[in-house]
Amino acid sequence: MNIDLIRKETAGCSDKIFLNNAGSSLMPEIVVNTMVDYIKQEEQFGGYIIMNKNQEIISQFYEETAKLLNGKPSNIAFATSATDAYAKALSSISFKEGDCIITTIDDYISNQIAFISLQKRFHIEVIRVKNLSDHEIDLEDLEALIKKHHPKLIAVTHIPTNSGLIQNVEGVGAICKKYDILYLVDACQSVGQLKVDVQKIGCDFLTATGRKFMRGPRGTGFLYVSDKVLEQKLVPLFLDMRGANWTAFDDYEIFQTARRFEHWEISYSSLRGLTEAVKYANTIGLDQIEDYNRKLAETLRTGLHTKGYKVLDEGKHLASIVTFCNKDNEIENIQKVFSQSKVYFSISNKSSALIDFTHKNINAAIRLSPHYFNTLEEIETVVDLL
Repeated sequence: MNIDLIRKETAGCSDKIFLNNAGSSLMPEIVVNTMVDYIKQEEQFGGYIIMNKNQEIISQFYEETAKLLNGKPSNIAFATSATDAYAKALSSISFKEGDCIITTIDDYISNQIAFISLQKRFHIEVIRVKNLSDHEIDLEDLEALIKKHHPKLIAVTHIPTNSGLIQNVEGVGAICKKYDILYLVDACQSVGQLKVDVQKIGCDFLTATGRKFMRGPRGTGFLYVSDKVLEQKLVPLFLDMRGANWTAFDDYEIFQTARRFEHWEISYSSLRGLTEAVKYANTIGLDQIEDYNRKLAETLRTGLHTKGYKVLDEGKHLASIVTFCNKDNEIENIQKVFSQSKVYFSISNKSSALIDFTHKNINAAIRLSPHYFNTLEEIETVVDLL
């Protein structure tokens, strides 16, 4: 990777140390320029004409995203966020009273709330699989729960928002395939920072956002839908003319691709921006991005340990999300130093990680999330500040 060129093409990293990529990352110039250019065209000619004129360019989104995930364009749907994609996936499953969802204690807050909402409305059961002592998913417990409860869905967050844990989504996928269970993966924090391969994972749905490690605009995301789901004719609860043809007064015919999970009205300037962000990552190569990010995160964790801070990330495989606090669990002084020194960071609160932070006996943590436009020198500067 040409880090100097990448930083030159990332205007926002010139005057600060930006370490909040797990929140909302810095867009490359090509992303911003593409969106502005598209809006300028709409300004002159209106949205419909420009949409029709740019159909070939718009289709690049599906091709580039399929390339990113090792899928096919027909498996990809645009979404306005990862939560939008997640809700559409959940709504395509016909839950009824007595059904069961198996998830983890590390699933994302919005996902956990969605499960509880389904539980309250449809009286389904939500069961959380145990973790091993090293914080990995207990696959034996998962298989035992499957045999006992016969779940309708298994849902796993690849990387939780509140820690660097990389969950064993491939191991879970193999078990889901064995028992033919629908499998939903939230890749909101993993897509863009490491290689994500839907064929290796074996998932039926995978959701992601554009604004985080993908370095796209806010208000964008995508949904991967497997061929199995498409062949089973699963559709979101509320279709519109983007997902089906109105064939009779009281009937419709669904479209064959994952675009049935989209709605007609979307921001095409945002879609174009996300396309360029995905293309940017594909051009660099996720293998290189993953290797470099691992080096940044390992250097940061080592430095924090050396300075006597409590690093909270647990698991065999850790990602480019680093959470920590003082030994007395205090974070206020760290916030003050970072804010004064133009280090951009985030705070993970217990309300977003209720189970995990209860087990860790903390109320909040500093979250740093370096990405491939950061340098090792910046990491060393942050450690020296601390």
